[in-house]
Formats: sequence, C-alpha cells, structure tokens
Amino acid sequence: MLMATEPAVRARLADADATVGQRLRRERRLVALDVALGDLSGALDFRAVTARLTAFADRALDTAIAAAVDERVPGAAPTGFAAIALGKQGSGELNYSSDIDPIFLYDPDTLPHREREDVADAAVRIGRRVLELLQHRDADGYVLRVDLRLRPSPEVTPIAIPIDAAIGYYESQALPWERAAFIRARACAGDMALGRRFLDAIRSFVWRRSLDFGAVREILDITRRIRDHHAQGQAFGPGFDLKRGRGGIREVEFFAQIHQLIHGGREPALRAPATLDALAALAAAGRIAPDDAAALSDAYVLLRTIEHRVQMIDDRQTHALPTGDALDRVARLHGLVDGTALLDLLAPHVARVAATFDRLAPADTGAVPIDPDRLATSLSAAGFDDVTQAAQRIAAWREARYPALRSAAAQDALEAVLPGLIAAIGRSPAPATALMRLDRLLERLPTAINVLRLLEARPALARLLAELLSHAAPLADELSRRPDLLDGLIDASALAPVGAVDDLAAEMAAIECGADYQSMLEHVRRVVGDKRFALGAQIVAGAADPLDVAAGYARVADAAVGVLARATVDEFARAHGVVPESELVILALGRFGGAALTHASDLDLVYLFTGDFNAESDGAKPLGATLYYNRLAQRVTAALSVPTAAGPLYPVDTRLRPSGAQGPLVVSLDSFARYQREDAWTWEHMALTRARPVFGSDAARAAVTAVVADVLSGNRPARDIAADAATMREEMARHKPPQGPLDAKLLPGGLVDLEFAVHVAQLTRRIAFDPDMGRAIDALVAGGAATPAWRRAHDLLTRLLVTVRLVAPDVQEPADAATRMLIARALGCADWDAVLAGLAAVRDTVGDAWKESIAWKPSPT
Repeated sequence: MLMATEPAVRARLADADATVGQRLRRERRLVALDVALGDLSGALDFRAVTARLTAFADRALDTAIAAAVDERVPGAAPTGFAAIALGKQGSGELNYSSDIDPIFLYDPDTLPHREREDVADAAVRIGRRVLELLQHRDADGYVLRVDLRLRPSPEVTPIAIPIDAAIGYYESQALPWERAAFIRARACAGDMALGRRFLDAIRSFVWRRSLDFGAVREILDITRRIRDHHAQGQAFGPGFDLKRGRGGIREVEFFAQIHQLIHGGREPALRAPATLDALAALAAAGRIAPDDAAALSDAYVLLRTIEHRVQMIDDRQTHALPTGDALDRVARLHGLVDGTALLDLLAPHVARVAATFDRLAPADTGAVPIDPDRLATSLSAAGFDDVTQAAQRIAAWREARYPALRSAAAQDALEAVLPGLIAAIGRSPAPATALMRLDRLLERLPTAINVLRLLEARPALARLLAELLSHAAPLADELSRRPDLLDGLIDASALAPVGAVDDLAAEMAAIECGADYQSMLEHVRRVVGDKRFALGAQIVAGAADPLDVAAGYARVADAAVGVLARATVDEFARAHGVVPESELVILALGRFGGAALTHASDLDLVYLFTGDFNAESDGAKPLGATLYYNRLAQRVTAALSVPTAAGPLYPVDTRLRPSGAQGPLVVSLDSFARYQREDAWTWEHMALTRARPVFGSDAARAAVTAVVADVLSGNRPARDIAADAATMREEMARHKPPQGPLDAKLLPGGLVDLEFAVHVAQLTRRIAFDPDMGRAIDALVAGGAATPAWRRAHDLLTRLLVTVRLVAPDVQEPADAATRMLIARALGCADWDAVLAGLAAVRDTVGDAWKESIAWKPSPT
C-alpha cells in the first residue's frame, strides 16, 4: 500500500505510451520515496522496509524477463528462463541502494526463441535485454544495479547458463564460498518452476549432512581477509564501513551462515535465508547462545538501519559512514543530535559483533607443526610406549601412502591437526590401539580433509575419538565406513539420552517432499546409524548408564520399525491396494520386546494381520489377504535388514512366529490366538511374556495385547512348565555354550538362566507379566515370588552385556587395563577385581533362583 504521493511520478507511471523500462524506473522512484517516508516516520520497521524493497526488485526482474522474451518471440510466455536471487535479494533483505546478484538459467527444451536461432544465443540476448531494462539511466534514474559475477565461473561462462550445466557445476566444481552464497538463494523471477527445480537439484551441495570444516575455514579466511582489507588504517569512527568493517553487517551475516553450514544439513529448521530468522532459529535449536542471538540481531537491525540512512542521501551506493557535517545529517535522519551521538549509539554494538565473530576462530592451542626429526621425542612425551611403530605409521601418513592423504590440502590439514591428535591419543587409555584403528580409518577414507579439519576445529572431539578408537572396535569399524558419524558428536547433546519414540520417528520421517521409497530407506539408515553410534559413544565416555543406553537403543529401533513399516505399507498399497478392514501388526519379542537392546542386537519379530483371512486387497493387482500380508512382511523385513549404501540396519529373526520356521511368515490374529491357546509349546509361551506390539493402530495393538494377556493368564494348554523349561535350558547349554568369561548372556548363572527363572515364575504363578524384565522382576518381588537380589543380578548382567558388546565383543577379559576399568565404571564397580567378584556373586544368585524356580510347585487348591 503506497504511503506517499508524488503526482508527477504517478502520472508518468500511468502513461500508456511509456516503455517497460520507463515504467519500472518511475515505479522504483515512487517505491523508494514511499518506503523512506514510512521508514523515517516509524510506520515501517526494518523488516517491512527490506521486504518492500525486495518485493519491488522481484517484480521488476520478473517484468523485465517477460518483456525481453516477448520482444524476441511476441506473445510467448516467459518459460524456460529463470532468475535465482542470491545475496540480500535472496534473503528478502534489500536496502535502498543494493545491487541485486541473480543467476540467469535457461532450459534449452522450453525457452522461446526465433526460428533457426541458436537457443544459447537466444538466452544470452534475453539476459542482455534484461540487464538493459534494469540498468539503463535516463531522467527518471535507473531500476536496479545488477551484478552477475556470482554465476558459475563468471570469467568464462555466458550470462545465461543451461540448467543442466549449472547443476553439474555445483555438484562437482563449486567452491566453498558458493555454498554460503546459496544459503540465501531462491527462485525470484521468470519461470519459477524451473528455478525451484534447479534449487532442489543442488540442495545436497548446499546442505551437506557431513560437516565440512574445511569449507567453514575457507569462508572464515575470506571474511577475515575482507575485514583486514577494509580495516587498514580505519578505526571505528567517521568513515567506518558499516558493511565490511570489523564488527559490521557482514560479520553478523557470516556468523549466522557459518553455523547454518555446520548444522543445517542435519537440521532443516536452520535453513532460514534471512539473517534475523537464521539467528532466531539457531538460538531456538541451541546452536548459538540466546544472548548472542539477541545481541547480534539488535546490532544487525541498527547497522542496517543506519546504512539505510546513509543511502537515503543522494541514493549513494555506499556503506561507509560519512565524515564532518554529512555525518551530523545522517544522525539527524535517525533522530539524534549529531554525529557524535550516532557513534556513541553504534560503538557498543560494533564491539559486541566483533568479539562474537572472533570466537568463531578455533582455539589457539599453542601447537606447532611437529618436526619429523623430533617425532619420536614428541610421541614419547605424549605417552606412547612403542614409539618406533607409532612413528612409522605417522611417517606413512606424511608420505601420503593412502589416497585420502595425497592432496596438498589433506597434507596441510594433517600437519595442522597432528600435534593435538598425538596429544589426545597419547592421553587415551590405549594409544597403540587407537593409532592403529585411526590408521585403518584413514586407509579406507576417500578423502581425509574433512575429518582432519573437524578434529582441528574441535579439540575435545579428538579426545573422544581417541577414547572410541582405544576401546570400541565396532564403533571404529563404523567410523571407517561412515566418517560423518563424527559430525554428530560435535556438541554435548550427543551424550544426552535419545528422544522419545515419536520424536525419533519424526526425525526419521523428515525427508524432502517427493523423495522416493529408496531415499526413505537410506535416510532412516543414516539416522539410526547416527543414534546408535552416539549411544555407543555414551558408554565409552561414561556419560550414561548402560541400562539407559539399552532403552535408548530400543527406542531407536521402535521408531525405525514404525517409519519403515509405514513407508513399506504405503509403497505396497500403490500396486496392490489395501485389504478392507484389515491391517498389519508387528509384535516384538525377546530383548526388543523388553525394550532393552545392545549395539549388536537383532530384532525378534512376529507379523500378524487383523480381519478376515479370506478377504482380498482392492488395488490394481489384488491379492488374497494371506498372500498379501506375507509378501508385505517380506518387504518390511527387507527394509529393516537388507544393507544399502548407508549400511546395514538390523538383523531380523522371525523364528518365534507360530510353528517357527516351518510356519507362514504372517498369520491372522485369529490364527495366532488359536495357536497360542491350543498348540503352542512352553518355550513359545515363555517368549510371549516379552511380547510388545510395535506397529499397528491403537485398536489393533490393543487386540493383540488382549490375546497375549488372555493366553498368559491361563488360557493355554496345561503343561509341566518347570520340567519343560529345565529340558530346554539343558538343550540350549549343549548347543550354545558360553563363548568366554564375560558372556553375560550364556554363562551358567547368566541372563538366560535369569530370564528362564523369571518366565517360569510368571507362567506357573500367572503373575507379573510385563515385557520389561526389570519391572517384571519387581512385580515378582512384590508378589513374594522373587527376592530383590534378582533385580540386582538383572541390572549388573544387563550392564555387562550392553558394555561388553561394544568394548569386548569376543567376551574375553580385555588385556588392556583401561578397557577393564571402563567396564568396571559402567557396572558401578571400583576396579576389575570388584567386577569379577560381583559377577561371581550374581551368578550364584541366579543359579539359586533358577533352581528355586523349577522346583516350585503350586499349593493344591
């Protein structure tokens, strides 16, 4: 809505004989006047001012493109030619005298052009005409200054670029600073669908899941060079460059953009183009301090507003404060007495921005490159025992024997991080082991630059990496396949408990619109891998109780099953429809049913379906219900277990289904109920005590839970449960003996014996049915069927199982004293002797519990 009148300009704007360029130039004057009056009067705030100026720029650019196309091909729609706005136009933050920085793209297949005209020539001519319409000056001034230098390789490319060539450039050749530029990119004019297609195609270039501290370092270096150039001989005061000076506008923008580059690949909520929105989002996500966000936002608004005041005078394209009387005039435009008052207003904000931006630099550890001749001395001082072998490994890195270390940039990154890395590994519990596993990691990497720059930027992460490499071979192996797993450990939140199942599922389901089924599988695998790695790191770092980690592993699996099963059901329905009044239900058993997994756990699943087994699906390729759900369940199993480029997910075991491996993969709920009530054996009812529905509607889950409760409460064949259990345990002991002295599961008096004792007590007494083994034991204790020592035994054995799966997967006593101490810490024991004594004591407890359980007989009634 216009706020001012300038009759002469308005009359010329309405002149029917005026050209497109004339109308745009006149409109620009009117918009500038209206916005300036609203700005100075206080009727428009900073956001409204920049939004109106940006809206005009978008409109003018779109009008110019349409006119240029129409001039070449009269009546043709402006298809096949798009403008991508970068810079302040892209973020909706233009000022009074901003350049615009578009990229012109065209689609050779859809761009209108004259007969026998080369389409590339047509695109260039359209682009040149757009520039002429916007930049030509006459008595009414000009429309916009246009800078096309942000296009790919501007020194050699034409001003309009084919879309496929542009996509190829950003996927393979673009420089790190171009990533930062595209944070604020948007399609703004011309063929908007074409522009959005381009931005969708390069999204992974801009927003990388793997943190690129090499790119961040380069952007910081560029910013500092700009700061140094504009600060030469310039102290804050008259003549200060509001945009490029130390503590100026650009440092606020780059502070936000660098944090967006670091975290935005994993957190889409941080991808806000506008600076103020980006600062708010970063603070809300906990990525920057709220007081930093508030201070930078206040400074940004003030600096930009004063920049506007400067540019209001004679429409000057300047960002520098004037001097002398001119500074006083700018101050009075802002309602201040004089230039001194303006400088006093600006000074604290400039100082705060400069200080905040300075914190982006990696901490100076005082480390200096290690002279090869003094490497052995440095290794010995750091704590390495076998200095010779360690020196040989590092010498191999310096000689670039691995492909990941062959570039000059990789060697620079290696030398920069090596002092801190050697110190971190030297302080780790097992330096030789950590160095060997790091060597294996570097050997497998396609490039080491990013990992090394990340470790240089985060010294604390180097220390945690040394711990992981020292203790946890499974985590080290995962790192060698997916180095980006380190990205998730860059802040303290990685060592916090994983979220609730619903939150985890939302994160797994958060994939770009239009992504296909395979992309969904890849995304879920990446998220699960991130979470499982972080949970393992929590144990190594001593940041969490293994019992809580086990529950976290289970919540991650719950979410993965829910998201992948839903995606698979929807994908399957596209071809085969749905079975009316019927649905798939997934029942978890074993440790998954008990919601206490380890890093290496498989998933024990039973697939069921509700409704009539005689029904048929309603799709283009209908199937009978039984065949429909068996094929669907096979696909769900594949989604959960088949490895992809993102790695494996979970082994799935379906042998606990009715009739075991000989039975169908999926049965109806009615068949399942009938089997459990009439034919199931004791071992199957023991497994049923840990049954928990993990997929299906609330109604379907309730129906399955009701069947399970009915069976466990007594609606099942009469059997000698204790005798059957004793026979099964003897058979298991013959076929699956313990694999080592730390086999918490299979040792006599281990978890299997305890679980058997609990299940026998539950089934014989018909009490304490809870899938969670700890809560079930508590209920048995409350019912007089167990002692509190059972719960203590359960907790110690479970902690041992979860920890050993990571740090001693061969279940042998670790040779390294530090790993033994880690296990002791996880179990709450003072030392390794206390671990062995505690394990022996709980094994005696469990042995007694097992004997008591199979010896108990119900009183005659």
